[in-house]
Amino acid sequence: MEKLSQVYNMLSDKNRLRILKLLEYKPMCVCELTYVLGIRQPSVSRHLRKLKEIGLIESRQDGQWREYFINRQGNEYSRILIGNLSGWLNDNPVIVEDRKKAAQTSRNLLCNH
Repeated sequence: MEKLSQVYNMLSDKNRLRILKLLEYKPMCVCELTYVLGIRQPSVSRHLRKLKEIGLIESRQDGQWREYFINRQGNEYSRILIGNLSGWLNDNPVIVEDRKKAAQTSRNLLCNH
């Protein structure tokens, strides 16, 4: 029951939900997510850490960037949730705008590494 409670708790925050919908669209690094969401980098990193801890997302090194993506192999609750999430909120104006902005982002221009 604890895992299920943790997974649903992650959806209680609007920014974590936006992050999941963005990562469903494409893998992204912290600076891209910071730009699209319009929130501070430490907040984005904290949300990513929480999402990763419960298995909703994963990360990998992509050159000089750490890239985050949806974990489709997580625990049974996260797999079901991620499957359902793909059909939710796709026409929500915030999600639509986030995805438009994400499509125009370039980590080469945004990130100062």
